[in-house]
Amino acid sequence: MKKRLPAFGRGFTLVELLVTIAIIGILTSVGLGTFTSAQRKSRDARRKNDLAAIAKALEVYYNDHSRYPADDTNQIKGCNTLADPTETACAWGAIFQHADTNPDTVYLIALPDDPSSGQDYYYNAFPYGTITSGAYQLYARLENTADPAVPKDVDDNPQNYGISCGANNCNYGISSPNTTPATGHALTAE
Repeated sequence: MKKRLPAFGRGFTLVELLVTIAIIGILTSVGLGTFTSAQRKSRDARRKNDLAAIAKALEVYYNDHSRYPADDTNQIKGCNTLADPTETACAWGAIFQHADTNPDTVYLIALPDDPSSGQDYYYNAFPYGTITSGAYQLYARLENTADPAVPKDVDDNPQNYGISCGANNCNYGISSPNTTPATGHALTAE
C-alpha cells in the first residue's frame, strides 16, 4: 500500500519553479528599466534647473556690471575677490563671486556642476562690439534625447550643438534674451 504525504509536505514542481522565476525576472527587468529611466529624467531636470539658476545669476551680474562675464575654457570668467582682483574662471561647483565692494558680491554659493561624472556645462560669451553685444549661451547634455527641449530635425531625429559637454556633445541650451543657443553653432545629428 502506498503512503500519501500530508499536503504541507509536498514541494513545488519544476515547472512551477521555472514559471515563478520567469515572472520574477520579467518584473525585475521592467522595474529596473523604469528606475533607470526615472534617474535619467531626474538628472535632466536638475540640469535644466541648474542652467536656469546660472542664467538668473548672470542677469544679476549684468545688472551690476552692465555686461556678462567673459568665458574662459568654457567656464564663466567673472570670479575674483578683493584680495585678488584679477578675474578668473569660476570652477563648476565652486562659489561664483565678484569683488565690487566689501564684502564680495556672491552670485551663487555654488556654481552648479553637472550631476554625471565626465559631463560638464558649457558657457559661451559673445565679445562686446559684435552684433549680439553682451550675450551668453549655456549648454548641457541631456541624457533623454526624446526630451522636448532637445532640438530635432524635420524627421524628428535628435540634434546637438556640435560643442563638447564632456563625453558627448551638448544637446540642450539656453541663452541671454538677445541671442539663441543655436547662434554660431550649427545643429548636427546625434
